Amino acid sequence: MKQYLDLVKKVLNEGIRKEDRTGTGTISYFGYQMRFNLEEGFPLLTTKRVHLKSIIHELLWFITGDTNIKYLVDHDVRIWNDWPYASYQKSSEYKGETIEEFAEKVKVDEAFAKRYGNLGPVYGKQWRNFNGVDQLEWLIQEIKKNPTSRRLIISAWNPSEIEEMALPPCHCFMQFYVNEGRLSCQLYQRSADIFLGVPFNIASYSLFTMMIAQVCNLKPGTFVHTIGDAHIYLNHLEQIDRQLKREPRALPKMIINPNITSIYDFTYEDFTLEGYDPHKGIKGKVAV
Repeated sequence: MKQYLDLVKKVLNEGIRKEDRTGTGTISYFGYQMRFNLEEGFPLLTTKRVHLKSIIHELLWFITGDTNIKYLVDHDVRIWNDWPYASYQKSSEYKGETIEEFAEKVKVDEAFAKRYGNLGPVYGKQWRNFNGVDQLEWLIQEIKKNPTSRRLIISAWNPSEIEEMALPPCHCFMQFYVNEGRLSCQLYQRSADIFLGVPFNIASYSLFTMMIAQVCNLKPGTFVHTIGDAHIYLNHLEQIDRQLKREPRALPKMIINPNITSIYDFTYEDFTLEGYDPHKGIKGKVAV
C-alpha cells in the first residue's frame, strides 16, 4: 500500500530520534494521516505478509468485551501474550517458563488463565462497558436511527481505569460518519508502532467499519487513520528497509457473510479474503 510506504518515508526523512518507555529508542514523527477507500480493496499490507487470523480473532475478542488472553491463546493468536507474561515473570509462581510454556498453561489451566491471563480493562471492556455504557451497542443503534449525527463515537481511553490496564489504549478514539449510504470511520491513534502495529491497525479498523456498515445496511466508505506519535523502533530499521525495497501488490478483497445482521453474531468463518498475494513475512520483536 502506497499510503503505508509514504508514512514510513515521512518518518525516516523528517522524524526525530526519541527515547521511549520501553528503552528501545525510536524515530518519531508527530501528527500524520492516511486515507483508505474501502471500495478499492481491503487494505492489508502486501510488502510483507500480515497474519489476518490474528486480526480477525482479536477484533471478535474486542467485540465480546473480553479482556483475558485465553480466547486468543485458544485460537493460537499470540499478539497479546507479552504483557501478561511480563507480569507473570514478576510473580512468586514464575519458575523460569518460556513465553510459549506460559501460553500453554493459559490454554490448559482455567485457574491459571484467570490469575495471569487478564489484561485489565483494555479495549473490549471500554467498548462494551465504559463506566456502565455499552458504547458499541449505542453506536450501532444511533447509526440506524440518527445517521447524520456528529456524535457517532467510541472511546477506549478511560482515564479512571488507565492505571489498571496492562497497556493503555494506543488506538483510542473512533468517530463514524454516514454519507450517501456509506459508512466511514476515523481512528485516532495516540501511539503507533509502524512496523508491527500499524499494518494490524489499518486492517482491523477497516474490517470493523465494514462489519458495522453491513449490520446497519450501509456500504463501506473510507477508513481515515490519524496518528499522534508515529514511530519506528530502532530495532526495526532493517525490516523497514526491506519493505521499502519491495513493490506493493494489488489489494485483496474481503468477502463477509451477507447473512450476518448482528455485530455479535460474526465468527471467524464469516470472513473470506480473496486475491491476497503478499511478499514474504518479516519478523520483528515487540517492545514491551
